[in-house]
Amino acid sequence: MFYFLAVIEYYKTYMTIRETLKNSIKTALLTLHTEGSKISLEHPEDLSHGDYSSNIAMVLAKQTSQKPRELAEKIVKEILKKKPKEVSKIEVAGPGFINFFLVPDFFTSHIKDILKEGEKFGNNKNFNKQKITVEYTDPNLFKEFHIGHLMDNAIGESIARIVELNGAKVKRVCYQGDVGLHVAKTVWAIKKSEEFKKTMSAYELGQFYAKGAKAYETTDNIKKEIVEVNKKIYDKSDKEINKIYDAGRKASLEYFERIYKMLGTKFDEYFFESQTGPFGKEIVEKNTGRIFEKSDGAIIFKGENYGLHTRVFINSEGLPTYEAKELGLSKIKYDRTKYDKSIIIAGNDINEYFKVLLKTMSLIFPDLASKTTHISHGMLRLPSGKMSSRTGDVITAMSLLNDIESKVLEKMTEGEIPEKEKKGIAEKIAVGALKYSILKQVTGKDIIFDFDKSLSFEGDSGPYLQYSYARARSILRKAKEEGVKAKILNLNPSEITELEKIIYRFPEVVERAGHEYSPHYIASYLIELSSSFNNFYAKGKIVDKKDKNSPFKVALTEAFSIVMKNGLNLLGIQALERM
Repeated sequence: MFYFLAVIEYYKTYMTIRETLKNSIKTALLTLHTEGSKISLEHPEDLSHGDYSSNIAMVLAKQTSQKPRELAEKIVKEILKKKPKEVSKIEVAGPGFINFFLVPDFFTSHIKDILKEGEKFGNNKNFNKQKITVEYTDPNLFKEFHIGHLMDNAIGESIARIVELNGAKVKRVCYQGDVGLHVAKTVWAIKKSEEFKKTMSAYELGQFYAKGAKAYETTDNIKKEIVEVNKKIYDKSDKEINKIYDAGRKASLEYFERIYKMLGTKFDEYFFESQTGPFGKEIVEKNTGRIFEKSDGAIIFKGENYGLHTRVFINSEGLPTYEAKELGLSKIKYDRTKYDKSIIIAGNDINEYFKVLLKTMSLIFPDLASKTTHISHGMLRLPSGKMSSRTGDVITAMSLLNDIESKVLEKMTEGEIPEKEKKGIAEKIAVGALKYSILKQVTGKDIIFDFDKSLSFEGDSGPYLQYSYARARSILRKAKEEGVKAKILNLNPSEITELEKIIYRFPEVVERAGHEYSPHYIASYLIELSSSFNNFYAKGKIVDKKDKNSPFKVALTEAFSIVMKNGLNLLGIQALERM
């Protein structure tokens, strides 16, 4: 008996309203001897049309030779015989939509759950016990961290946080290019300049890279010199080159760490091309004649045999290319993290390259290939156009963030923020504005960063979300000062606002964002939630000792602040107590 009651309690706790409604529809269809289909439940845009809506009658009407509305009415009639307690009424609308309206207690009980669960609200166990590595950012040493890396970082960090909230054990991984022709070009330029210093800034390294890249294209002799430097970096055979290399590597890594800290990223594992290159070369050589073939002194993968394109894995100098290094990385990464799934975030400009890489992985490490997912994103651009680190005309991450921060500071002329705190808050707003601009889009599209729209404190922007949260926290401080304590009350249907009808959806959104690896669902939801809260705020005083519902309004405000903070955290955006 005890076991039976425990099972009942389990299902009461973990069966969501969405599952309850789907089960009711399934039961009705079985009673009507109608073969089921995948049951879709959506939230109507217009809340007057219900809290959930299903088009199942329209989907099944043709195969049952019935009119959609007539079938919908039959389904509703069956559901009403054993109506779920969470449902107040069910209506058939339009050509055959089935609209469900939920009881007030459903919404108030969720407010109670949010207050109780706090920062844990929204989590689930969908990916429980799964080890997922998320690889992102992947900058090249000896070059500046540019706005493309910001795009990579924002998406990767958000996906890592989302799958974590879905129950996964996550390892954040960064794969950094510390050897290769780009490094040789920089080291060659430093060596030629006779300006070697033990400490170099990232800006100086970027300028040297641009000089080396430009020189590489001028004469065959310079090209040969840089190729020779590249060989010496790999085999560490030249003391002077080693000295320059070590100093530049150190400067690059310290510079990257400062940026990661600003962006709120802390990696668990770092991998370097200098580590993966030798192993990748060994793999390619072992499989030459079977998977790879020799061509003009190099070793290639003949992609055309698989409907792809040919790529070089070991060049004519006998050095592993990026392809061979990343092939080696897949196994080294697995050996270190034992992942069940490896998610790699990278720009869509390497989509075709990645298809070739996955094909070679499937032939050599089939199990690892099946565990690997490549999520590609578009480019981040400014209205002025594209950038090029090769020419030195590069839009760096720091220059963009500093420009955004300066514009934020211009807006922070008044308010309750002490002068000494303004810069720190402005930096968090700048990061939030940039991240939201990236994450609100469906991953894969190019983004043009618009300063005015992205920094607006009204509408579709990161600062708007941060401001909405700060407003809620200000109200809660006032409630505390006036002694109005949060309390869950029994409300009439007419007293339930739009805010209650949106706030409970957060766990659903987290689940969808996790399954699809899509942060834009979180971003869109938070905008809708903030808009709803600000409408709620505008309609009347929240803290009012004379209002019998004021304790519930305070509870609702606190619940909003919890969900907002949890949602902003999933986007990697700092929730600010004051703005």
